[in-house]
Amino acid sequence: MDNIRGKSITEIARGLRQNLTEPEKVLWRELRNRKLSGHKFLRQHPLFYFTLYKRTYLFIADFYCAEKKLVIELDGKIHDYTKEYDGNRDYVLSERGLTVIRFKNEELEDMNKVLLKIKENL
Repeated sequence: MDNIRGKSITEIARGLRQNLTEPEKVLWRELRNRKLSGHKFLRQHPLFYFTLYKRTYLFIADFYCAEKKLVIELDGKIHDYTKEYDGNRDYVLSERGLTVIRFKNEELEDMNKVLLKIKENL
């Protein structure tokens, strides 16, 4: 497998799983072990990567339900500065048949609303 800066995509994803942000931990407690409508979710799951013009593009979903091809992304403050990148990333994922929903970290304060939106997309 190709590697990125000396690490494989699997190693990168494993590192992300070991260092979840607090909002990711909160949502993971609601999604893990098929708690949400019996659907299996994976966290920090590598979707794919490719190299184009000697640059590697890597897509690791915060949360992913393969059965429904649903990607859930949590956006912290850094995403205020990456809107164009996030939009392009979402476009690439949607072109591959995946549905992407995004939540700002603050939205997790109303977990029922978040879970309802996820269920609507399942």
